[in-house]
Amino acid sequence: MAHFKDLVAWQKSIELTTELYRLTEVFPRHELYGLADQIRRAAVSVPSNIAEGQAHFSRPEFKRYLRHSLGSLAEMETQVIIAERLHYLSKPQLASVLQRIHEVGRIINGLVNSLSAREVA
Repeated sequence: MAHFKDLVAWQKSIELTTELYRLTEVFPRHELYGLADQIRRAAVSVPSNIAEGQAHFSRPEFKRYLRHSLGSLAEMETQVIIAERLHYLSKPQLASVLQRIHEVGRIINGLVNSLSAREVA
């Protein structure tokens, strides 16, 4: 297996996390330990779970951690939608973030499917 830093899923999720940190910097101060913190935690969880899962050197464990990453992406999607409805994000910002969340999700799903196919082969 490749090093986690070589995985496109990890690289793209790092980019997404960085973008979300930048976007949440301008949230109202009272959201620092609220919604902004929740979004950041979910974002950081995605590449962290990819890295941790790959480090186990076990396909079943890696798939389990990838599924945790997908769960974090779903949390993140929910949270950024809430942020847009509270007018902390603009509609174009939301659209851009959702596009990236879905892209990372497709990549992770592809990785899970690839790992599953290798178990059968």
